[in-house]
Amino acid sequence: MELSSEDALCLNVLLATNVQAIRINESSMSVHGLTDKGEATVTLHPNCRHEQYLKLVREALSEHALDSPGGYPVYLRRWSRMGQLRDETLPQLLLTGEPEAVVAVVHAHGLTDELARRAWWIMPTAEIARRMLERPAVAQGNMGKILADFLIEYLPFEEDHYAIIETIRFLLYSGLVDEETRSKLWKKGRHKNAYYVGFLEQTPDALPSPVAARSDWETLKPALASLIQQGNPYARQIYRALSGSGQAFLQACEEVVRQPAAQEVVNVLFHALGNYFRSGIEPQLLSSGAMDRMCRDAEQLCSAPVASEHAQDASLQALLQTFPQLKPEICAILVLSGVSPALVEPIFARTTAIGTLMRTKLEPVTLPLLQQIAVLRGKSVSG
Repeated sequence: MELSSEDALCLNVLLATNVQAIRINESSMSVHGLTDKGEATVTLHPNCRHEQYLKLVREALSEHALDSPGGYPVYLRRWSRMGQLRDETLPQLLLTGEPEAVVAVVHAHGLTDELARRAWWIMPTAEIARRMLERPAVAQGNMGKILADFLIEYLPFEEDHYAIIETIRFLLYSGLVDEETRSKLWKKGRHKNAYYVGFLEQTPDALPSPVAARSDWETLKPALASLIQQGNPYARQIYRALSGSGQAFLQACEEVVRQPAAQEVVNVLFHALGNYFRSGIEPQLLSSGAMDRMCRDAEQLCSAPVASEHAQDASLQALLQTFPQLKPEICAILVLSGVSPALVEPIFARTTAIGTLMRTKLEPVTLPLLQQIAVLRGKSVSG
């Protein structure tokens, strides 16, 4: 089978121009080219089944762009999502008419603002927008605001919880969201708390929900600041958790822990929560794999800290000696520093439940976790 002579001629004319990107519309059987003068269109005249004819078209485009007569190379399909493509090949990939080639360009480390413009013309989807906003060259270029605005408009229609988290993460990371928009996105978390998780992961110390510091924070500040100046990581985390930003973080975490909608939300939340409290703290001090063991280990460490050559032990002992009344809070810091998705892996390995049933199965982990959060918030412990 071969392309019709008319189509072969039109495609050759199109490719001979300063074409920047190629898009194939399968429903209308047409090939569209992006040039510096605008968009050019070639209407196809298939002489066989449409699927076969489109394969011939893509083979012709691939041979011209990549000198690959068999079509888009199989090895590139394997590498396309790994960013392992040479920068000089990226413009040619956008001339193949292959959606996977666009994905390859979008994942490439050498993606530029101009290539992002061409890729977006070919495939304007939410997933493509998220991937491109990962690249500083795109986020800070002309395409950054275009992609961010698209994602903000698309978010209300996004049903995948992890996609929502990723979108919030990239919007915040890009710095392209003003305070008013940040506030609006945060408020959406009241109805779909995957929004909250994106904020908790990306900007844990700057949430758009002011909360007062714990009532004893001002009194504790001077002595905590002194220990922090000495490099005490536990004092730094107590100071951080009891501050207004820390209380806002804990309040949001509690809301999500009580009502997670899907397993992806739980996994990302636990990752964000553990990272928040792990800074400078060795979670290896605690047994891993079970919440009850971590709570028991933390209690033992705080009841009888052992002075040793390890700076962590000395720092923990110094904090407990200075603030014996904060022993429950220090234990909570230790427990939360060990939180990770590994805590729920055994549960999720046995169930695909979501909603209320999932929350019930998670209670052996989430109830002790809520107790630790309550301690740091100075609240009464409740289930």
